[in-house]
Amino acid sequence: MQQTAPPFRADQVGSLLRPPALKEARRKRALNEITAEALRAVEDREIERAVRKQEEIGLQLVTDGEFRRSWYQFDFMKGLDGVELYQVGEGIIFHGVKTKAESVRVVGRVDFSSHPHVDDFRFLRRHAHVTPKMTIPAPGMLHFRPGRQSISKQVYPDLEQFFDDVADASRKALRAFYDAGCRYLQFDDTTWAMMCDERELAHSRERGDEPERLPAIYARLINRALEGKPADMVVTLHSCRGNFRSACIAEGGYEPLADRLFNEVHIDGYFLEYDSERAGGFEPLRFFPKGKKQLVLGLMTSKSGMLEKKDDIKRRIDEATKYVALDQLCLSPQCGFASTEEGNVLSEDEQWAKLRMVVEVAGDVWG
Repeated sequence: MQQTAPPFRADQVGSLLRPPALKEARRKRALNEITAEALRAVEDREIERAVRKQEEIGLQLVTDGEFRRSWYQFDFMKGLDGVELYQVGEGIIFHGVKTKAESVRVVGRVDFSSHPHVDDFRFLRRHAHVTPKMTIPAPGMLHFRPGRQSISKQVYPDLEQFFDDVADASRKALRAFYDAGCRYLQFDDTTWAMMCDERELAHSRERGDEPERLPAIYARLINRALEGKPADMVVTLHSCRGNFRSACIAEGGYEPLADRLFNEVHIDGYFLEYDSERAGGFEPLRFFPKGKKQLVLGLMTSKSGMLEKKDDIKRRIDEATKYVALDQLCLSPQCGFASTEEGNVLSEDEQWAKLRMVVEVAGDVWG
């Protein structure tokens, strides 16, 4: 039952810990001690090394580790027309830690005309001997956490036009990556898991939004972004509860939105985190449709270096088959290892050991 198309039996979310040389180069660039060209040369070299390492451990896909990004989401969003990165009063508060005080805001009509991440993908594709995977934030990410307060009322007095523009920009982005050779694209999307947490729903209301309406809106945005998707392109969705310096934001299982997420969102596959009790049990998977959709179980944590036991992972895969057929399941870590450039609290050796175990367990389970 080995997969010949993505998502693969042994897969990964996307981001990797930034190597020391890359961190040092980014520090020097921030101080204007080196040029942008010098920084990119370091990025190129470290991405090539990361690609070779992913291939060596047996993965059928590779990413660039998001090595050119500071944030998994904001670096893409700020490249859209009408969106800018800016300094805020306080960073995003996770359990016990706080991010840099940055966010994005909408200051003009949102659109996709060109984007540096397309060239970033072309570089990855040139150096990959297996399937190159690209990750971008889902369209709803530009709305949920920044909220209505971050969207110009002069530009968008009516949010319906904003949602239409964001969906269209995502559709254009998808096409641009396809034209660059991308056949495996992932929407990173914390909104669904956040909307299963009552505290996050309360924060959404405080930001001036109506969270009860958002699941239907976000499903529509994704589906509109997928309109016209070529048949030979696979698009997946990764849902998690936050990932910064090994801390999370939200808690709670997928039960409140599982039926809509699995059956109304026209995505090819889902990466769901299941590495701890905060993600709930497998019961919501009873809504997962039989057929072609794939479900990637995030059973191994990227938040610590402790290596799981193979038998424990296999047992949990077996538990999931009570709800989803084995041939619709895959395995990965629950999230990336560095959703922001700061990275999670584990070593590179521990990171590679986890990805190697994903490959080994998948080989044992699926052959």
